[in-house]
Parts: sequence; structure tokens; C-alpha cells
Amino acid sequence: MKKVVCACVIALWCFCDIAFTQNQNWSLHFQQTVISQHKPSFKVPYEGANSLSDTAETQTSLTTTIFIGRRLWSGAALFINPELAGGSGLSQARGIAGFTNGECFRIGNPAPAIYMARMFIRQDIALSDERNGKLGKHVIGEQHAYPTGKEDDGINSIAGERPLNRLTFVLGKFSIADFFDNNLYAHDPRTQFMNWSLMANGAWDYPANTRGYTWNALLEYVREKWAVRVATSLVPTYANGPTLNWSWSGNQSNTLEIEKSTNIMGLVGKVRVLGFYTTTIMGSYDLAAQMTSPDITATRATGRNKYGVGINLEQAVAKDAGVFFRASINDGKNETWAFTEIDQAISAGYVNTNPFGRQDDSFGLAVALNGISKEHRNYLNKGGYGFIIGDSKLPNYAAETISEIYYSAKITDWLTLSPNYQFIMNPAYNKDRGPVHAFALRVHSEF
Repeated sequence: MKKVVCACVIALWCFCDIAFTQNQNWSLHFQQTVISQHKPSFKVPYEGANSLSDTAETQTSLTTTIFIGRRLWSGAALFINPELAGGSGLSQARGIAGFTNGECFRIGNPAPAIYMARMFIRQDIALSDERNGKLGKHVIGEQHAYPTGKEDDGINSIAGERPLNRLTFVLGKFSIADFFDNNLYAHDPRTQFMNWSLMANGAWDYPANTRGYTWNALLEYVREKWAVRVATSLVPTYANGPTLNWSWSGNQSNTLEIEKSTNIMGLVGKVRVLGFYTTTIMGSYDLAAQMTSPDITATRATGRNKYGVGINLEQAVAKDAGVFFRASINDGKNETWAFTEIDQAISAGYVNTNPFGRQDDSFGLAVALNGISKEHRNYLNKGGYGFIIGDSKLPNYAAETISEIYYSAKITDWLTLSPNYQFIMNPAYNKDRGPVHAFALRVHSEF
């Protein structure tokens, strides 16, 4: 298996260098991320079916992705991402709402599987003739922060011009978080913070299948200093399920985001405000808590919904450093359907991309606080289970508090090593359990 993966990597690398560097109609990239994570044992007075195991444990996850892009007609491009994923998170990714590895999914079978992660068409419609400058990779603290007409070759992007002011339509299968709730400092668990609470707004129950992807229709209006995007997406047939519900009417999630660029004393930033509304056959926490043996799945009914809002800030504080802040809340009355069991969330952190004068390295430090609604809390205390958490009871509720620190060291042009440490207090909102220490080493290759 390792020999096959290595041979594919070498072949793709050579193919990129020879065939695609000269052809602006194509883009081909590759990534592989291996995360090995360990937690020591810890003492607990009781546990349930979804509790984090109290024994010492080491688990490893793997994802391998090929990113293919092809320019079609004027303003249009097609992107396809076949992906292989395998391995497992600690305790099969259960027992912590803000789980510790963003590359892990709630899948029972850890065997590697190949699937189509993304397959979508993007169509730009120019709203002006301004086509100068550069829209590409952001640099912390750079003076020129706004999209001005050119796209770099990269993951799911093709080198060439893009309109400065435009409408963009995107249709197909992708992660809704590819376009919404982005943050320069905390968004990608393959290269940045690994905790689920730091990938996105924790209380945004964003639509996705078990692996994090779904079919979407998205419209984006982009100007130089601000943007508005809206999308409608398919949801799973059941909570955290692998199969999407194609009966769109009454089973959908809709997302709206407004983004504004900022400039404070020459240092750039962004403010994003997000809202979502999901409707499908959810269960009710209140109704489930009234049962002798609480079971959220037994209360599912058509027309239930979940809605919420979130704010997302990023701001450079120096040429090579920046900070971020997110806060989100949802109504918390009906069951979590796709992401994780968080109803209120706050996170903040600091990132430096030139530690010790090493401009290709990065250092990050962040903290996240997660909470759940009164209805959700009562359901868990009565012995109920969600798809991520459940300790059989919850007599001593407390906010789940997570701290994370990482150092990403660039070893070669294509290889990065990142030691990572996370400290979790009150896992699954349970003051009787923990604290938990999680140590990890991430190996990431990309070209």
C-alpha cells in the first residue's frame, strides 16, 4: 500500500512539473495528511455508550486527495477531487463535542475507502472590466488585501484572470465550509488547528454527509472590499448519516454570509457574519427527555428545524502575525443533524507565520469554549445519546473548554511536520470526567 501511494505521488509530481506548469487551462495538485494522536489514561466515575474511553489510546488517520481543475468556456471551470480516507479518531471520534482531529469522521469502519469528495462547476460573470492585480494566496499583514482580478494556481483554483467585481455560481458536490466561514488563521485541520471547534463556528450545524461533503447550489456576489454569498444544500437522511436526502423540499439547509474587508493602520482583516436555517426530520430534545428511556431518534418528525448565527473575525496584528475570533449560537431545541453537538461556541487564537525567523513555519495558540442548550442538557442528563456524545447522565454540566497549540515546521518544499497538543476540560460538557491530554504529530505533504 505504501509503495503504491509513493509511486502515485512521484508520478503526479513529475506530471505536474512537466505538463501543467505551462498550461493555464489545467490545474493538478495533491495532498496527503497523516495524523497520529495519543491520549493517556484518565480516571472517570462512570461512562456511557458515547463516552471518551478512559484508557490510554493511540489512533492514526489518513487522507489523500487529488485536486483536478479544468478551464471550460469563458469564466467557467470544473473541479474534481477523488479522495482516499482511513483510520480512526480517539474512541472512534466520540466523547468530545469539539473533537481533537478534524481529519476524522464518525465512521465505524476505519478501513481506507476511496470516494469522490468534490465535483463541481464554477461560473464567473464579470460585472466590470477591471482585471488587474492579483487574487491568490493571502499573506498575513500584506498591504494589498482585496481581490483584484487574478487567481493563482492552487488547490481548486486555476492560474488566470478572474473578474474583480463578479457574480459566481457554483453547483455540485463540495464542502459548504469551502466557501463559508473561512478564516485565514483557523480553518484547515491539515495545516492549521486540528480541533473541530477551531475549524469553523462550532454552533453552525453545517450540512454534510458523514465525511463532510454534500451537494450544493451557491451564488456569490463579490466586490473589492466585500462579498455576499448564499447557498442551499442537501442534508443527510438521518443525523450524521452517509446518505444524502434528495427530497430537497422539506429536507435542506440554507446558508447566508456577508463578508467585509477591513484595514486598521495598514493591517488587513475580514469580518464575516453567517446565518443558517436547516429543516428536516429532526428529533426533539424536550420530547425525548420525557421518555422512560430517552431516544432522540424515536421523536423525529417532518418539518423540524434548526437555525443559528455566527460571527467570524480575522485581523493581522503585524506583518507575520494575526488573531482570530469566532462566536456562534443556535436554537438548541432539536437534534444536531450533521456537524457536532455544540449549541453555543466561542473561540479565539493567535498565529505567527515567521517564528524564529523561519518564514515557512507557523505557530498557533487557541482556546475554544463550547456549550449546549438547556433542552439538550436535560436530554443527556436523563440518559439520552447524540451521535457524538453521551455519558449515560450529566449531573454536573460545565462548558467544554479546549486549548490547542501547534508548531508547523517546513521540512522540504512539499513536506511539513506539526507537533500538536490539546488540553480538554469537561469533555462532552461533563465536569465529572477529564481533564484529557491529547498529543499528536501531523505529517502533511502537498504539491
